Amino acid sequence: MSTRSARSILPGFGLSLGFTIAYLSLIVLLPLSAVFLKTSGMTWAEFVAAVSSPFVISAYKVSFFASLAAASVNAVFGLIVAWVLVRYTFPAKKIVDALVDLPFALPTAVAGIALTTIYAQTGWIGRWLAPYDIKIAYTPIGVFIALTFIGLPFVVRTLQPVIEELEPELEEASATLGASRFQTVFRVILPQLTPALIAGTAMAFARSLGEYGSVVFIGANLPMKTQIVPHVIYEKLEQYDYRGATAIATVMLVTSFVLLLLINLLQKWSRRYNKI
Repeated sequence: MSTRSARSILPGFGLSLGFTIAYLSLIVLLPLSAVFLKTSGMTWAEFVAAVSSPFVISAYKVSFFASLAAASVNAVFGLIVAWVLVRYTFPAKKIVDALVDLPFALPTAVAGIALTTIYAQTGWIGRWLAPYDIKIAYTPIGVFIALTFIGLPFVVRTLQPVIEELEPELEEASATLGASRFQTVFRVILPQLTPALIAGTAMAFARSLGEYGSVVFIGANLPMKTQIVPHVIYEKLEQYDYRGATAIATVMLVTSFVLLLLINLLQKWSRRYNKI
């Protein structure tokens, strides 16, 4: 009797599960499977040649290292921004909170143009750096700044609900028991925020890997210097080299999936560790 009652609380599980699987298959699995099927028509030698040319290897390095660096910076400063927005009250707080979502709202091309306007040698900031021979636009530093810009909201918005649920009494108890501020932060607060911080950083990293519009403008797509993988794929498609494009896309898909899987396992381990 109790089993039937438990099952009847949320009816329609079978139908909902079937709809979920069908929807995900149509939206996610079907397009991805098309990429793998297109790539499967290549021989191993053709596949290796397509994904390991010097230009492609250089694009891999730019995309992955810039995305990793941007996600790491956002992990630190996104945590600080989220903490300030939740724990402190100050003038224009709502405006600052709304500014965090600006990278979400702006088209990537607009973001790229704005960043280029600011950091070019004749831009608002670039003109002050030019006398010191410091260049940001059209360099890997510009790519890094663009990826940092578009990734920040993922970290902040993931951490904010978790910080709101933190009980200030735990921090007060830690201080009462003689813990220093450093110990309170690293032994009381951070362990509770770590799973959310890992999740937000992973989303920022994944978003950066697929970024195109803003990076193309501020990076100028310079081969062997600032060219990213999405633009290499775009160039392959323009040249009607569909197999080459899908081969590179397959490498990105597999690598991104493995990295996100490892990050999810790390997040799961972190949650389990904090419960011990």
